[in-house]
Amino acid sequence: MQPERAPERVPHGYEFHDHAPSPASFLQGVIEGLSASRKAIPYRFLYDARGSNLFETICEQPEYYPTRTELRILERHAGEIADLIGPGAHLVELGSGAGRKVRLLLDALEAPASYTAIDISRDALISAVSGLSEDGRDLEIHAVWADYTTRFDLPASRNGRIVGFFPGSTIGNFERDEARAFLRAWAERLGPDAGFLVGVDLTKSVAVLERAYDDAAGATAAFSLNLLERANRELGADFDTRRFRHQARFEPSSGAVEINLVSLAEQDVSIAGRTFHFREGEQLHVENSHKYGVGAFADLARSAGFIWRCAWTDPQAFFSVHYLATPSALTPCPPIQAPEGKP
Repeated sequence: MQPERAPERVPHGYEFHDHAPSPASFLQGVIEGLSASRKAIPYRFLYDARGSNLFETICEQPEYYPTRTELRILERHAGEIADLIGPGAHLVELGSGAGRKVRLLLDALEAPASYTAIDISRDALISAVSGLSEDGRDLEIHAVWADYTTRFDLPASRNGRIVGFFPGSTIGNFERDEARAFLRAWAERLGPDAGFLVGVDLTKSVAVLERAYDDAAGATAAFSLNLLERANRELGADFDTRRFRHQARFEPSSGAVEINLVSLAEQDVSIAGRTFHFREGEQLHVENSHKYGVGAFADLARSAGFIWRCAWTDPQAFFSVHYLATPSALTPCPPIQAPEGKP
């Protein structure tokens, strides 16, 4: 667990908690990944300041359905979600990004007590909570600069239900066993009588999936290649991004869109006194995005120690939002009606 640091009260009216990973963690992740038999760099390093901005550009592309579809689900069902959560909640968002989705929840909730935003990108985090704090809400706000896959102390809260919010189908970035372990860890951290609201992308046609992760404007390609540019900027690496190509392919065996950067030539890359050789056509793996059926994700959540309560989907069943509870949460859940959701 990272050491506790005193929170900083900033002029915008929120508390800032610094649990940021050390700069050495990026170097370690890159060196270990490039040394593996299948070269890979962990997806979490995609989200520096520029990467976070590029991701917001991805969300605006016509091919990228997850963001707009999840927003519509939240808009349509915010009242039902608020009823399940109840009054006086403490909302903890994992990966706050631009903060658009959480505003829908906060507007629907009855007298929420506090909001804690967690993000690995300091710039994105501050932008999101600054805008929220300037709305004049009667709300305690905490900004936690951290990698939410690591252990750190959550800001203390008064009595009231703690509810985690994990939108965007980021759960799909984990391998299935990793996703189970991640959910289990957060079920323990949130504690008894807690809730967890999770966005989950659903299985669909290969053509729709691959277009979503390889848009015509090249926004997703720029996002992937920024990982190499970040290594050049921060670690002194000498990646030539012109010699790598973004590739997104759905792999039926894993049920995931696998995103790689493909070497266009035989080449060497140097970083921190080490040299790494790439063959022509060799892949550098940067991200997976696993897709689920509603029932399959419900089973995964149950196996991680949650009670699966509800799911909502769009009419096309492209995306889903699930409400999970820790074992002592016994709030009844309304039945799900097709095509809004499937058990």
